[in-house]
Amino acid sequence: MIRVAACQYAIDLHESWDDYVRHLENLCAEAAEQGARLLVLPEYAGLVLSGLLPPVVRGDLHGSIAGLQAWLPKWLALCEAIARRWRLYFLPGSAPVLDGDGLYRNRAWLFGPDGLLGCQDKLLMTRFEREQWNIVGGRGLRVFDTAFGKLGILICYDNEFPLLARALAEQEVDLILAPSCTDTEAGYHRVRIGAQARALENQIAVLHAPTVGLAPWSPALDENVGRAGLYVPPDYGMPANGVLASSDDPMPASSRWLVHDLDLDEVRRVRREGQVFTRRDWPEQFTPGLLDILR
Repeated sequence: MIRVAACQYAIDLHESWDDYVRHLENLCAEAAEQGARLLVLPEYAGLVLSGLLPPVVRGDLHGSIAGLQAWLPKWLALCEAIARRWRLYFLPGSAPVLDGDGLYRNRAWLFGPDGLLGCQDKLLMTRFEREQWNIVGGRGLRVFDTAFGKLGILICYDNEFPLLARALAEQEVDLILAPSCTDTEAGYHRVRIGAQARALENQIAVLHAPTVGLAPWSPALDENVGRAGLYVPPDYGMPANGVLASSDDPMPASSRWLVHDLDLDEVRRVRREGQVFTRRDWPEQFTPGLLDILR
């Protein structure tokens, strides 16, 4: 059993480093003091650091991304210190990172009680990322070993593609972390429906953390809608709708945590004793001749 916390993260303006540090430390302390041992912030939560840039820079889409790069090492050191201090697992969201090949990638990091466990790039880019930000997809999926099971990370749009989650399931991942950033309710529901489908198909758990609120000072994060959620396969011993927990308000005025206990042994039990075995039966859909009627 592990207590997890997914943040509906409000994109507030922090114009000094000290103000931002107080914000992040207090936010994480709030979840840790409720007993959470795994904290997840959403996609592009790291872009809040662009508030530290001069207004003319943070108000420019490409200028804000470029200006953010100098703050990333300091931010990552802060995130690692938080994970070590509270002895927990912490995904502080993602940020666009300029790689050595001159291309930007959307990268998320996972810290554990003893430091950095690794990072995961978003693999599939949305139209906005491709056509306006010039952010490119990463390559490969990481599996993170933790004290309570194996984790994978699928960032926002990646949750809408079944073969990515399937690749993680085949590596015995028990829980997928799904940080997201969506500016419409339809976008939020696409990620949520995808996350629930991945939980059903692979008989695993998915923890979803979104951005929320309005940030007129940021051309990248100006509008944000979403509900935090914890999804499991709908089966014996699980909620009939597969929703173990969900926040109610899609646009709260401030950041809020969804904190809930997750028993991954129960999720594994469903894979052994469930009413259906979607994870086991997945390969049968590729049986020769099964889909001939469609040709």
